[in-house]
Amino acid sequence: MAPENHRKSARGKWYLSAGAILVVLVLAISFGGKLGLSVPSWNEVFGAFGLGPEPQTTVTDGELLVHYIDVGQGDSILIQCNGKNMLIDAGTSQAAGKVVDYLQSQGVETLDYVIATHPHADHIGGMADVIETFGVGTFLMPQLPDSQVPTTKTYERMLDALEAKGIKATAAKTGGKYRLGEAVLEILSPDKDSSFDDLNNWSVVAALDYGSTSFLFTGDAEEPVEEALLQKGFQLKADVLKFGHHGSRTSSTEAFLEKVNPHAETLEKAQARGMKVYRTDLEGTIVVKSDGSGYSVKTEK
Repeated sequence: MAPENHRKSARGKWYLSAGAILVVLVLAISFGGKLGLSVPSWNEVFGAFGLGPEPQTTVTDGELLVHYIDVGQGDSILIQCNGKNMLIDAGTSQAAGKVVDYLQSQGVETLDYVIATHPHADHIGGMADVIETFGVGTFLMPQLPDSQVPTTKTYERMLDALEAKGIKATAAKTGGKYRLGEAVLEILSPDKDSSFDDLNNWSVVAALDYGSTSFLFTGDAEEPVEEALLQKGFQLKADVLKFGHHGSRTSSTEAFLEKVNPHAETLEKAQARGMKVYRTDLEGTIVVKSDGSGYSVKTEK
């Protein structure tokens, strides 16, 4: 079934922040996706993150900005490059105003791409407001099996907003590539053969490359997805990683709602591998700037 038919601060310091999301910067490690290599699991290196509408950051030609917006419990990420804008998720309905305000503070009028990683309220709760406020080019979401299509008001409101503006959702498919100027985002998961029984694992997982710098975005994907990507031999090398499912060890919805903060065990494993960990719950909105050869980090707090 096609996605569109589913109906059932400039003052900040340069380093990252956290509200309900974690960002891990790999300082001395590259990730290999080949079988036989010692590759940390996504739960060990991905977490939850968010940003607020304070850090006024100007993107110029030759630069990529990735904003991890502090939306509290939830995800929302703005990517800007060469005059193009992409939004991945929009937090909860309570955070909708914050997401809209933040995008406007960064000069966004049109979103060339929007990705709804999966239809949980902490990822798409603010999406209807975003769709209603901004021009939207391509809207991407996973093509769910009938058994996984939600009937929540949040999901219905998002679909209603798309329909009202005449926007047809595009199925996010493995191998799909989307260009933001010189930056290229590639979908790694899900694919047509996916058969997950947990909606989290239908999350859109994507890799972003800009020059020699790279980013991984995971939604709430967990161990079954990690294993599938490794088995398929994907190159998972990344400089900046988002912990999957907000750093939680569990995959159930109840555990997610109860355990917004990443587990200490997860953080310890990441730090033991020489990774720098930033948390939006401690540092607020996080902005990573890349010139294609290196990157710097700015946090709200």
